Amino acid sequence: MCRSGCPTQDHASWGECARAANLRVAYCGIGGGDATVQKQWDSELELYRQARAQGIQPEGTTRNKVESALRASDAAGLAFGKDFKTAAPLPAGAEAV
Repeated sequence: MCRSGCPTQDHASWGECARAANLRVAYCGIGGGDATVQKQWDSELELYRQARAQGIQPEGTTRNKVESALRASDAAGLAFGKDFKTAAPLPAGAEAV
């Protein structure tokens, strides 16, 4: 009654064999999802850590904010958030003070 991959083939039932093999589920998200979302999140945070290690201070941890800060830093040759920040454009018809 063992699993086909059991090296000993001496268990009384399939369940006993599976328990002896110490089977584990690699990832089971809510609703049976996979690890894709977790990997994307971890990747975003790693990119943020790399930017911070360069002295760049992005306006958030999302990929688009970090990449924007990296591009701005590369273009200016300075660390975004530390050495400079960009201002949002003024609305049409507004004057700078």
